[in-house]
Amino acid sequence: VQLQASGGGLVQAGASLRLSCAASGRPFSNYVASWFRQAPGKEREFVAAINWSTSGTYYADFVKGRFTISRDNAKNTVDLQMNSLKPEDTAVYYCAADGRRVSRWAGDYTYWGQGTLVTVSS
Repeated sequence: VQLQASGGGLVQAGASLRLSCAASGRPFSNYVASWFRQAPGKEREFVAAINWSTSGTYYADFVKGRFTISRDNAKNTVDLQMNSLKPEDTAVYYCAADGRRVSRWAGDYTYWGQGTLVTVSS
């Protein structure tokens, strides 16, 4: 499966952005889909995940209540709605997919998109 992330940009603190990850080659219905992020000089970290078959969602503590992960069956996309953005949310955001189980560890994911940059100014 090929993943294409989009929707990043430069916003001010408190603003919102919506990221989208489009899958091609195979439908998302066979996979767990997640978002990770990587800030300069830091390791890639888990943001959110959705289990396509159960619709279960999972979030990192630092985004709970601000970010929402969702799926669109018709478009075969996974979106990340990001509200109340903070400067510390600045990072390259990656979507990832795997056919096994939900994991917060990047090494468990087989397929990755190219990343989209989110910059939040103070």
